[in-house]
Amino acid sequence: MKKLLLTITAIILLTVSCSKKREGDPKILVFSKTMGFAHKSIPDGITALQKMGAKNNFKVDTTTQATLFTDENLKQYSAIVFLSTTNNVLDHKQEAAFERYIQAGGGFVGIHAATDTEYDWGWYTKLVGGQFLSHPRGTPEADFIVKDTQHPATNFFTDSIWRRKDEMYNFKNLNPEVNVLLTIDESTYEGGKNGDHHPMAWYHEFDGGRAFYTAGGHTSESFKEEFFLKHLLGGITYAIGDNLELDYSKVTTQIPPDTDRFSKVPLAVGRFYEPTEMTILPNNDVLIAQRRGEILWYNAETKAVKQVALLDVYHKALEARGVNAEEGLMGLQKDPNYEENHWVYVFYSPTGDEWVNRLSRFKFIEGEFKMETEQVILDVESQREICCHTGGSIAFGPDNLLYLSTGDNSTPFNEKGVEYTNNGFAPLNDLPGKEQYDARRSSGNTNDLRGKILRIKVNEDGTYSIPKGNLFPEGTDKTRPEIYTMGHRNPYRISVDPKKGYVYWGDVGPDAPKDNFKNRGPRGYDELNQARAPGNFGWPLFVGNNYAYFDYDYATGESGPQFDPKNPINDSKNNTGLRELPPAQPAYVYYPYAETRQFPQVAQGGRNAMAGPTFYSDLYENGGGLPTYYNGKVIVYDWIRGWMKAVTLFEDGSFNKMEPFAPEVEINSLIDMELGPDGRLYLLEYGKGWFTANPDSGLSYIEFNPGNREPVLEEFTINTDAGAVPFTLEANAKAYDREEDALTYLWKFGNGTEKETPEANISYTYENAGVYKLHLVVKDAEGKEVRSTDKTIVVGNQRPKVWIELTDGTTETYQPGKPIAYKVTVDDPDGEVKPENVYVSVDYQQGMDKVDMNYGHQQVSGEVTGKALTQSLDCKSCHKEKESSIGPSYQDISIKYAKQRGSTNYLMTKIIGGGSGVWGEVQMPAHPDVSQLEARQIASYIESLTVDKTKKESLPLTGKVVPEDRAKTGVFILSASYTDDGKENTLPLTATNAVVLRKKE
Repeated sequence: MKKLLLTITAIILLTVSCSKKREGDPKILVFSKTMGFAHKSIPDGITALQKMGAKNNFKVDTTTQATLFTDENLKQYSAIVFLSTTNNVLDHKQEAAFERYIQAGGGFVGIHAATDTEYDWGWYTKLVGGQFLSHPRGTPEADFIVKDTQHPATNFFTDSIWRRKDEMYNFKNLNPEVNVLLTIDESTYEGGKNGDHHPMAWYHEFDGGRAFYTAGGHTSESFKEEFFLKHLLGGITYAIGDNLELDYSKVTTQIPPDTDRFSKVPLAVGRFYEPTEMTILPNNDVLIAQRRGEILWYNAETKAVKQVALLDVYHKALEARGVNAEEGLMGLQKDPNYEENHWVYVFYSPTGDEWVNRLSRFKFIEGEFKMETEQVILDVESQREICCHTGGSIAFGPDNLLYLSTGDNSTPFNEKGVEYTNNGFAPLNDLPGKEQYDARRSSGNTNDLRGKILRIKVNEDGTYSIPKGNLFPEGTDKTRPEIYTMGHRNPYRISVDPKKGYVYWGDVGPDAPKDNFKNRGPRGYDELNQARAPGNFGWPLFVGNNYAYFDYDYATGESGPQFDPKNPINDSKNNTGLRELPPAQPAYVYYPYAETRQFPQVAQGGRNAMAGPTFYSDLYENGGGLPTYYNGKVIVYDWIRGWMKAVTLFEDGSFNKMEPFAPEVEINSLIDMELGPDGRLYLLEYGKGWFTANPDSGLSYIEFNPGNREPVLEEFTINTDAGAVPFTLEANAKAYDREEDALTYLWKFGNGTEKETPEANISYTYENAGVYKLHLVVKDAEGKEVRSTDKTIVVGNQRPKVWIELTDGTTETYQPGKPIAYKVTVDDPDGEVKPENVYVSVDYQQGMDKVDMNYGHQQVSGEVTGKALTQSLDCKSCHKEKESSIGPSYQDISIKYAKQRGSTNYLMTKIIGGGSGVWGEVQMPAHPDVSQLEARQIASYIESLTVDKTKKESLPLTGKVVPEDRAKTGVFILSASYTDDGKENTLPLTATNAVVLRKKE
């Protein structure tokens, strides 16, 4: 009994200590940052709140600086006031700090435009109580109805009607759990949109704290209005509460990890040709599918990449000229029980007369992809010779069910020679012979497998059965039971939550740049979607947030009614399924080409939404490769925009917010993302070029560093990179350490000499001619280091100079059609100038912003430089241009690889890495000091010996040019470059110059 009493006493004391009242008067922080419309009344509101505080014994701090949203700073305040803030005002770390503040017991007051804030942050929407929708013009006078007279924000009213002027907000996404204090009578003014229940002020306890919101406060007069000030004081009093100290032991939100703790670890770079999807095997080997049919194997032990299969796939239209059908080898995934059965699933387009995309599986055992083991599981009809939208992603759920995405197999382009076309809106053309322009035949068709995510159970013999819980039960007339979700355009990458079984995908949207709500419908949106249950996600009748298209007659150009998301009807003549479709489900994130207020952090530009995996650290023996902060979060990405984001969900699975994930990691058209068995997040990058081999394609994984970080090298500069012997180099660096350790600088001069200094600068003299790779290593006190990129130093060859003179007096402008006389002069301090190495050209740009980007790099001939490089390196001892030597001639090499795809990347790899066995037994030496640029220039020279291409010939050194009248361009650029032949033991050097003229108005 004594022990029990002691325990109870301890609990009481602990409770009291956690609820200790603050010393002194309460203090509030008034935050008025705006990233959209800035209300003129904000200064008046600040003044009114300061006077209110002085009169009612609470202190008032004011700020527009979001950087103050940290645990340490916020904990001093009893309440935070958002005074007419607009749009996104906090970053993801500041959002976390604010969530923690409320969870610790803090108070919140939102005034007027606080509901016009943070649209993509679901937690904040619940806290503030709703989102701004619209408002009528001006500041009408209307009746506010007092619904609660017990709250300090309304207990002073003696009448149930409060008539006043203000900007009357309409709301969306209202939180039904708030306690309403005031409503507005929409019959007393024009423009109300919320109907009979139109709340205008409310309060509630939320996530550990207290929140009050009032829609008033648009006008400066509001902050002189007696009742409004009393109303506002009551709300602040409620938010302050008992003025208790915050209890951070109650918080659940974690602070996001520093973005500079993430890095990308490359495993294979420049080895891929249109990679599509990958799968990580239990031993961390990786299989990579390529659209044109190859399956590559990355061996985690040897680090080698090897082709293990080549499927005969249809990947290019056979008859339709200029059309890339996008089909081929699209999907790849290992079996959940791969260690026992070695099955690998493939979704591909087999060649032949049968137009289908096929789901099969093959055995992959000990590095051998056994083609003879193929089991055909499922065929999906495809109409070939058209573009686009294949889907093709394969994933498994926690119940080992297989999910397969398929695209709508419809063309997004306008039909030539007809009057009424898609114009980037939904393809709904059901005229005879126009099937490829009608996605209702596929995505909107319950009896078709295209434009769907399918869910099946694969049996041991390679057949499949239908699991319970798909969209249509087996035996339902005019439906396919394989369908789990429908209404997709191009769900190119999908994933399944390994615990909850939720399905995620990105849907690549249509192209209309603007809304046309008179007769066509919404502009194009990309979507990020989630299915917690089977459903219809709308396409082609809806897009984005269930924005509806009009039923459009392609014969007359007349529009019918908009489709109804609650009761969608597919009345296409091409529909073989149900006419009445399941209700449409909206996307949880949707964004157009332009910036969007709903999801501002997705940026703008081209779009290609993708879905990555959901992370759980407890699924991995070592906790995985990401911090526990990401537990339960979904990683999504955009192939074109180059970002990755982490999506946070509420407990019920609904969307809360999206934040940057590893934003300092550069990605090059990320096409697939998967968690490996080690919990690392693997990345497959397509590279920047379309339908080609890209030197920046790659396989890598994300690494997180929780401890001491390497220094940051911001700048590494030299006074010049070439000169005569002796050559004195002046080098400077700018670096700092994130843990504030002292730094040392190790300068490596490329000739075997190195020096370490505590200073970030050095002077060094080269005494011998040659080519040297200078680099710098910056170290902190714990030995962490960062290495600079190499700087090529050419000693013994001086850079030539190029001048351009306009000899007719032209200065700053040009006039289309009026000749410009010019003269190019070249000086090479080390030898005679070769006219054939001079390149003079004309270019046009749309604006001066692009001129700076291109200045100094205009039309430098890679072939000229490449040829000079072959003569300056040891290449000349083994190869000649047209005659065989120890090694093959450059012309023979060019002929051999002329028609091979990816030949440039292959040649670059051989030049840098060396090799043998291709032309005989003679070993080709490696050239590790040759840069990627230099290797590309050599490859360009070799390929130029046979490749049939139209070259733009150089203009003469002296002559006249006649500027063209290009309506979309305003800048004329005359540029010249010269590459010397180099000297013994040195590289060739290039000089450039340019004259930039604006178009005369």
